[in-house]
Amino acid sequence: MLVLIGIIPATAIAMVVIRSYQNRAIFLRTSNVKNQCDMLSNSILQEGYMEDPGSPVLNSELALLSNVYNGRLLIVDSNYVVIKDTFDIDTGKTSVSSEVLSCFITGVGATYYDNRNAYIEITSPITDPETEEIRGVLVASVSTNEIAQTVRDLESQGLVLVAAVVLLVLIGGVFLANILVKPFREVTHAIEDVTDGYEDKAISVPDYTETEQIIQAFNNMLTRVRALDNSRNEFVSNVSHELKTPLTSMKVLADSLNGMDNVPVELYQEFMSDITQEIDRENNIITSLLAMVRMDRKAAEMNFAQVDIGALLEQVIKRLKPIADKRGISITLDRGRTVIADADEMKLSLAFSNLIENAVKYNVDDGWVRVSLKNDAKYFYVSVEDGGLGIPENQIDHIFERFYRGDKSHSTAIEGTGLGLAITRSAISLHHGVIRVQSKVDVGTTFMVRIPIAHRE
Repeated sequence: MLVLIGIIPATAIAMVVIRSYQNRAIFLRTSNVKNQCDMLSNSILQEGYMEDPGSPVLNSELALLSNVYNGRLLIVDSNYVVIKDTFDIDTGKTSVSSEVLSCFITGVGATYYDNRNAYIEITSPITDPETEEIRGVLVASVSTNEIAQTVRDLESQGLVLVAAVVLLVLIGGVFLANILVKPFREVTHAIEDVTDGYEDKAISVPDYTETEQIIQAFNNMLTRVRALDNSRNEFVSNVSHELKTPLTSMKVLADSLNGMDNVPVELYQEFMSDITQEIDRENNIITSLLAMVRMDRKAAEMNFAQVDIGALLEQVIKRLKPIADKRGISITLDRGRTVIADADEMKLSLAFSNLIENAVKYNVDDGWVRVSLKNDAKYFYVSVEDGGLGIPENQIDHIFERFYRGDKSHSTAIEGTGLGLAITRSAISLHHGVIRVQSKVDVGTTFMVRIPIAHRE
């Protein structure tokens, strides 16, 4: 408590002083640059720079302002074309940023400070004083690195001040500390006893409210760890079982062939066909497991690009249509207007393939599947609806679990690994999306997916 009494006021004072300096410095820098931009805007019109950006005087002034403030200046004409870039990068290119558009529309300049990247961006309209027509926009981006460096220096000095205060407070509070930390030593010993043996029982040190809260948090974490460990063991057991079953079947078939003399060609072909099916089943399980491993990796492995979601759904449906046609199941797509989104096409295609393939597999003969695509300003929505078997209510909470296959009678009749929906949910989560399901037995199932159109880190 004594440490906090010393740290909090010292830290608060240091932060107030530093932030006041930073805000004042940013304000002055912004005002100076804006004044310079306003004067340059007037000179640009007077010199006819918008028609002929070759004026050596103005180019020198632009370069000087850019060098003085370690920044970059752009002049955008009424066609949104950059006619001057002091960095000579975007000259001749089109600039339709929100700041430039706003300046053209409102006729009012704006300022924006990016603290993270340490720069100020200022837009200034180039307005004809006679007609009040906006002829262009001057965009200035100036660095605030020296301000940020000064702030860091002040923060370092503030830390030294806080450290000095802490040292003084610690000298006076050392004896009190021994008394206060005694219950926490008991907590440490209790946690060590639990972790050494990984016991099932919870721990309890009810000396202080703080220790009770720590123990409660630790016990909650311990419960989650145990659940995770049980899930891992179950997953390993399921993987072992799923991989072993096809191998066992193949071994039985191979032993049967080896144990018979003069095997008829028809029987030999039948056994080899069964072995081939088991090999395909094993391959499907391994492929699904590899896909699941890839989905479990960090989002840094996502390959985002501009993807036409409607075209992607059409490709998926085209691949699955032959399977649906065998059972007379119709697949329709309602895609509306074109939706272009930032997405990993391979992972998203796999997710939608699993959803639509499940809608076909768990359907009735001569049934139907409807896929729809909609969007708003932030998200696009894909729904996969079928009039098939449906999912019992007590199974809906488990269908996204790995190797979960629901009704065992269906599991034996319908091929699958039980990994499809788990892979689908992982792929959608990596896109920062969500998936929901509504279902009723013998009526049908609807999966609803929502994914942001623009990707953000």
